[in-house]
Amino acid sequence: MLDIGSIIKLQRTKRNMTQEELSAGIVSLSYLSKIENQKAKANPEIIQSLCNRLDIELVETPDVQLEEKCKQWYDILYDRYDKQEMIAKFEELQEVMNRSINDQTIMFEIHQIRYYVVLRDLKRALHKMNELHEMADAFNATHKYYWNKFKGNYYSFKEKFQQSLHCYQQAEKAIQLSDINESEVADLHYAISIEYCKLSNGLETINYANKAMVVFQQEYNFVRCAQCHILLGISYQRIKMNELALTNYNQALYLGKLSNNKEVIQLAYLNLGMFYFSIGDSKQSIENYLIALNTTDTDYKIKLEVITSLIKNFYQNKEYEQTKKYLQLGREALHLAQDEEYYKFYHYTLQVYTHLLNGELNKLTIVLEDVFLPYLKQKKFYQYLIFYATLVASHFEKIGKYKKSTQYYKLANSVMINY
Repeated sequence: MLDIGSIIKLQRTKRNMTQEELSAGIVSLSYLSKIENQKAKANPEIIQSLCNRLDIELVETPDVQLEEKCKQWYDILYDRYDKQEMIAKFEELQEVMNRSINDQTIMFEIHQIRYYVVLRDLKRALHKMNELHEMADAFNATHKYYWNKFKGNYYSFKEKFQQSLHCYQQAEKAIQLSDINESEVADLHYAISIEYCKLSNGLETINYANKAMVVFQQEYNFVRCAQCHILLGISYQRIKMNELALTNYNQALYLGKLSNNKEVIQLAYLNLGMFYFSIGDSKQSIENYLIALNTTDTDYKIKLEVITSLIKNFYQNKEYEQTKKYLQLGREALHLAQDEEYYKFYHYTLQVYTHLLNGELNKLTIVLEDVFLPYLKQKKFYQYLIFYATLVASHFEKIGKYKKSTQYYKLANSVMINY
């Protein structure tokens, strides 16, 4: 088990108890500090006295039933179970775990990061990460694996993709010394592939997606295989291997339908729409976007991506009434996603097309120069930075604003050369 002093400190802070309150009559304040910071090892009598004051039981014998309940809850965090069941199981376990220190204590605490990320409660996920931060150096290899993986999950949702990838790579390093099964490793490889895809590193995306898919195929995990095919399709599309891209998107769609997974089906149609848009087939592009949009139970982020893609398509084709229609739909969808990390991106996107459509050049310039382009740079969304800089450069060129046009073309070229 982890050094007991770290757990004593965790339980004390969770109870809002000061070191003075815990140590009084048991040990000196300085000695308690040394115990908590792993600079001194207390004898069993002192540890028991501290546990008594914290009103927790020190359980040294593994509890098979508790271990099984914890494992069931850990597994739920990876699947699309009913959230209420996930919460109910957590609350049931938390009651037990708050009353004792046992062999599941650290694993349970670490999995709470994943739990809060799944619930999209990123503030509490960060709070849990901060609680556990000082203990992390003393984690065993298995603990380090999950600690880094779940931090990677958190940073991915915060759209800090480089930090997320770093955490996943640290988790990967811990695999050899930890008790991690093949399915779990494949899940990590899939997560790494996603981050490389977001960072536009096609070769590594393909590498890790293929690694993950070998295991998913062996397990007949059609949903995960389909998700890997989508990542492969995106990567092949970026390097202009269009036949391979289309093959992977269609395979993802087939597997999504085979497993009746709405999210996979939506993503497949969305990416097919993007594929046909990239090769100039506007009709097929719009058809696929509309199927994605009309699929039931659409995730808000997917819905916004589909709507903004339709806006781009209709604006490019000079179908301005349709552009207006989907701008309004976009605003309605965005209103329901105000607390999400991706809100700003779609908010700025809708603003750009609104100002383009209305010929509001001053407002367009302000949005671009003051907020949107700096936001894209800060997030390292280089693909979008190039797209929007080129889009606006083209617009200024058409209306004879050549100085502004040149400015944005230079920005797009600079990003293409450097990134």
